[in-house]
Amino acid sequence: MVVSTSYAQAKTTHHITKKTSHHASKSAHAQKVSLKSKSSHSAKKSHFKTRKVSYRHRSGRHGGNVIQCVAFARSASDVQLSGNAGNWWSNAAGVYDRGNAPEPNSVLSFRSTRKMPYGHVAVVTKVIDSRTVIIDQSHWAQRGISRDTPVIDVSPNNDWTAVRVATNGDKSNFGSIYPTHGFIYPNSGRVQNVTAKRKAPNKNIKTWSADAATTKGYSKVQTQVALNPNVSDDFFADAPDRSIK
Repeated sequence: MVVSTSYAQAKTTHHITKKTSHHASKSAHAQKVSLKSKSSHSAKKSHFKTRKVSYRHRSGRHGGNVIQCVAFARSASDVQLSGNAGNWWSNAAGVYDRGNAPEPNSVLSFRSTRKMPYGHVAVVTKVIDSRTVIIDQSHWAQRGISRDTPVIDVSPNNDWTAVRVATNGDKSNFGSIYPTHGFIYPNSGRVQNVTAKRKAPNKNIKTWSADAATTKGYSKVQTQVALNPNVSDDFFADAPDRSIK
């Protein structure tokens, strides 16, 4: 009877020990899986953070390489003005002569438009005739500097208040029409001389009025980007869909 009781106690003790060991093993396994899952999640989260920081770094570095048109115009001409390109025309009053006849080293001032709110400026490097000039510029239809770009005057009075700029890919084709103020001259007393040296305008150039750029009738016209050649005879008042300084 004593032997039987001892056997029962021993069996019970073995069962409890085995059950406790099983639960302990299961708990340890669960903790291991949990730690592994947390470690994997932490690594994945860290990976995404690294990618995000790397992307921003590349984006910032790329943007830093862009030369704004105003900085280029100051370095490539003797016109030293500050402010956004769209304000150069008014800022030049009393400082530089302004006029409507092109001259080498003068700055062609583009008006601000809905899609070009900061305006634009370009440096005239050569005058072909009273309707055609060659310019150097930056941050136009490409992010860098473009040189030897033809520009034609399409204003009805040959006063350079509406122009078309040659496309980058093919300089024999011209893009949309842009309203302009005229030219800012680096030295005083030059406007009259330039006007006297005007050549006969090209009569084959169809003209548009720059005043149409500010009328409500053209506010809903779909913009045609300057990169697109062979535009129609419709007046397109807006520049490429971006802000140009």
